Amino acid sequence: MGLPADLLGDGEVEELHLRSHAKALIVPVLLLLLIAVITGFAVAFVPPVTQPWSGWTIAVIALVAVVIWTIVPFLRWWTTTYTFTNRRIITRRGIINKSGHDLPLSRINNVAYERDLIDRIFGCGTLQLTTAADEPVTLEDIPDVERVHVVMTELLFSGSDPIQQPRLKDE
Repeated sequence: MGLPADLLGDGEVEELHLRSHAKALIVPVLLLLLIAVITGFAVAFVPPVTQPWSGWTIAVIALVAVVIWTIVPFLRWWTTTYTFTNRRIITRRGIINKSGHDLPLSRINNVAYERDLIDRIFGCGTLQLTTAADEPVTLEDIPDVERVHVVMTELLFSGSDPIQQPRLKDE
């Protein structure tokens, strides 16, 4: 599901709508498992004399750790989206405070991508968009970055070629 139609201009068509690659969730999932194991051991080794307060204390500490290290990163990942239209690139992010950035395609001079070994294993990469005036816009962990690069190149250069006028021979 992409952007609502009322956020697109007249004649604007959504080409791609995506979020960062799910590899961003590997560490939070591992932390969730680690917190569960540590919590289980902590509850198992609590002396019966200190029950039930020690169990509740451990549960509250574990819940806070889960919220900070797993739920918040998941919500950041879920609420960060990149939408490519035939006119602009729209980035939206934020859990409570929302922020967005629109980059018109007409301002983009160069599109490049970068993939390190880990990115190649997971099938993602970093897309770098260079504009004339600003610092490069970097979109990290874009899934299937090579396909996105091709789509971006087609969007940038599909309607920008000048019409070739036939040359008349000098008579």
